[in-house]
Amino acid sequence: MAIVYNDREQTWKLDTENTSYVLGVVDGKYLSHIYYGKKIRSNELSYLLRPDEIVPPSIRPAEQLGFMDAIQLEYPCGGIGDFRECCISVKSDAGQIGCDLSYKGYEIVKGKAKVAGLPTCFGDNADTLVIRLEDEIYGLVVSLSFTIFDDCDAVIRSALIENRGSKILCIERALSSCLDFEMRDCEVITQCGAWAREHIIERTALNHAAVIAESTRGEEGHDSMPFMAVVSKNTDRKSGEVYASQLIYSGNFMAKVKKNAHDQIRMVIGINPETFSWKLEPGDSFQTPEAALVYSSCGLGEMTRDYHKLFRKHLIRQDWVSKERPILINNWEATYFDFDKDKLLDIAKTARQCGIELQVLDDGWFGYNRNQPSGGLGDWYVNEDKLEGGLKGLTDELKKIDMKFGLWFEPEMVCEDTDLYKKHPGWILHQVGRIPARARDQWVLDYSNPEVRNYIYESMAKILREVPVVYIKWDMNRSLSDVGSEYLPSDRQGEIWHRHVLGVYEIQEKITKEFPYVLIENCSSGGARFDAGMLYYSPQIWCSDDMDPVERLSIQEGTAMLYPISAIGSHVAKSPNDISGREVSFESRAVAAMFGTFGYELDVTKLSEDELKQIPKQIAGYKSIRRLILDGEYYRLASYRENKEYDAYMIVSEDKKRSFYDIYAGIVKGFFKKQIA
Repeated sequence: MAIVYNDREQTWKLDTENTSYVLGVVDGKYLSHIYYGKKIRSNELSYLLRPDEIVPPSIRPAEQLGFMDAIQLEYPCGGIGDFRECCISVKSDAGQIGCDLSYKGYEIVKGKAKVAGLPTCFGDNADTLVIRLEDEIYGLVVSLSFTIFDDCDAVIRSALIENRGSKILCIERALSSCLDFEMRDCEVITQCGAWAREHIIERTALNHAAVIAESTRGEEGHDSMPFMAVVSKNTDRKSGEVYASQLIYSGNFMAKVKKNAHDQIRMVIGINPETFSWKLEPGDSFQTPEAALVYSSCGLGEMTRDYHKLFRKHLIRQDWVSKERPILINNWEATYFDFDKDKLLDIAKTARQCGIELQVLDDGWFGYNRNQPSGGLGDWYVNEDKLEGGLKGLTDELKKIDMKFGLWFEPEMVCEDTDLYKKHPGWILHQVGRIPARARDQWVLDYSNPEVRNYIYESMAKILREVPVVYIKWDMNRSLSDVGSEYLPSDRQGEIWHRHVLGVYEIQEKITKEFPYVLIENCSSGGARFDAGMLYYSPQIWCSDDMDPVERLSIQEGTAMLYPISAIGSHVAKSPNDISGREVSFESRAVAAMFGTFGYELDVTKLSEDELKQIPKQIAGYKSIRRLILDGEYYRLASYRENKEYDAYMIVSEDKKRSFYDIYAGIVKGFFKKQIA
């Protein structure tokens, strides 16, 4: 790992173990992208800029537009002649949109600084290049950060935008990364889906029309992921070139790639500009989320393992990244809203006898009327009419049988029939004069308002201080709409989407600091918030509400393409499955659920004697491979999504001394073969 500056050529080369990333200054002003790919030895690389073809404005001022539309740039600006996708667009106090950034200086620092208020990669074994650009007319300074680590092939990028001038500016667009390169006969890989059909890998030919993956839901949603890869045409799991970009963020995003008429490719990723603007007062700054870039010359498998290694070593909090997670049972599909203390204890006692270690109490325990989705959200106090003795009474009983306890929250939402809404109707997102749309009969709280965030945190913290909760399931069951805030002034309404995400991060950060022993599992109607940003706060995320083991094969394959298997929440559910109606053997359901953090979500008191006897064996089997799932390297061997007949994967320890592989075949009939080596 090294960052080398060539003073004569004004170029920088960032070397990881297997890749090189090169950038430089052209014409004393323009920060240009030069190369990203296989590791190269030479530090004399300015020839890659093709100076005979792309003549700078100082030599040919009459053709500046042609130069701007052809040069490869690290952080292109809008409004000054580069007609491709830009990273930054700024509106001046005169209402004019444009920005012209010039190179001003750089520094190379050891380590990796934390990005304030956002999830951030970390590690002492890092070098960071910071390049400062400036628009002197506006007094706008942009500091671009490029970080590399000595144990993974990734480049982490972000931008800090500062107003050092005397006038108010409005940021209309602030993306995190741009990558310009050339590749013929290439394709784009994204992920698509829907509720209960998340994270499906999609492959599209890249021609001259743009390919876009995006969200305007306030989260990435079920239908997209903050990720994009451009690959050579015949790329598979073992061979081919891959240029991949992934945003470490949990809100509205845009990833876009387009090939121009000269077959130059530009791929950008960042906060979606459609739902974003930010008022930048003199002296203020704005920080973009980080983007993680990966290049692979050995196909998609290497890309996957690079991302897994990056997230395990430099993103997931170290307290939990390698800690063995408890085997849990969640009562949701066992009881839905229909439970009381006795029913929960019956499930817990049977589960504990089988070796299950943690009971999770899902939705329905709070408020005075949370027996259906239309009430209760926002009133985070226990309903003791429903749960006699409250949470304390329940956990006292669980302690007697050595069963740990977890609890469900949906902290971003409120129902109309609640004490919270009746007292603070202005605390919801809504537009003046309009009744906001409901989804699941609930509204979204205005997380741009610090009073709202403080209320929610203290409501949750009060319970965590009084009850021995060791696990939180943080849910979010609707998208943002009718986005308006009574708290923010009219010229800051475009900030709400991003401020909502920052508010979620703030509360989860406070929870991890005050209650470091609590394991957070994020969820959003299944897998609608499975992203790298959430991994920073929660080392595991619910993958999908669809627990049908056959349909899970494709969902889990797509998820594991980007995220470590140890982060995938996966449970054994009842049969027939509540979503698909498919009947699958208990044994096969368990094998499919071992792809991730293993648990159960059914009524164990209704299982047959034979099925109950299988649970201790299933748990023992999972525990025998749990360390490999936490720390091992993942290899996809076959894809049920592709062949519709069988599925296979392998996990190998980092020292290559231990491995296991699973093969699923004919799973609908209940047959599977599993081998451990």
